[in-house]
Amino acid sequence: MTMRAFARFFKTFVLLSCVVCWCRAEAAPAETPNPSVSTRKPVIVELFTSEGCSDCPPADELLKNLELQQPIPRVEVIAIEEHVDYWNHDGWVDPFSSPEWTLRQQDYVTKLRAGTEYTPQMVVDGESQLVGSFAAAAERTIEIASLSPQVPVTLTPGNSDGKDAQEFSVSVGNLAAAKAQSDAEVWLAVTEDGLHSSVSAGENAGHVLYHAAVLRSLQKVGVAKANSQSGFSGSARVKFNSHWNRANLHVVAFVQEKHSLKILGATSTQVAAAQN
Repeated sequence: MTMRAFARFFKTFVLLSCVVCWCRAEAAPAETPNPSVSTRKPVIVELFTSEGCSDCPPADELLKNLELQQPIPRVEVIAIEEHVDYWNHDGWVDPFSSPEWTLRQQDYVTKLRAGTEYTPQMVVDGESQLVGSFAAAAERTIEIASLSPQVPVTLTPGNSDGKDAQEFSVSVGNLAAAKAQSDAEVWLAVTEDGLHSSVSAGENAGHVLYHAAVLRSLQKVGVAKANSQSGFSGSARVKFNSHWNRANLHVVAFVQEKHSLKILGATSTQVAAAQN
């Protein structure tokens, strides 16, 4: 069996598994959120995708709809689209791909025991994975993730260095609130909306592909200690590439357990317009 054939078989197997799990979840009574809570709970939804993969455009569209429409009551979907690079050898080099995002996916594959990396793969709050184009299972998984205790995260924009960079401060509450099992890393991600490509080769040749929340950069701010009673406070300088459209940028702060990779809390903000 070729690698591509194996990948197709594996995705089909995962899709069927997701259907079974989703049906079981539907059969069980769902926990009802506190009706007095009016604010939406943030849930990080990562999509590992590639412009070289013909199965990925429906998943890209789903992620875009989740971000723009926010269809799940009381849940704020924070989308992060991560383009892997292992499809680049099939005739089309994805301009948004990075080996960093491939390594991040491989970490999830190991922790979540997914068997092997595949696209499109959706990871919800770092603890559940599914085929990224299966909308019903995705919404159900996101809804379930929103029921978990979360640590509060605050993201405050600071001084801006013209068009090139800006300081951001991150505050994280006590990890005990989210029942953290280990220390957690505090991350800052930059995503960009409105990106698209006219693909001229590979499996999607002849198609124009549209994306949402494409991951542009990811940096670690620090480590929040699980046994600390004071939480975490830190800051980082975020650099903006001149090719990015600042009007379409968001900065996302999230806290992720080092061992399990479960995301304990998150927030995001739109980047302010550049100073003249």
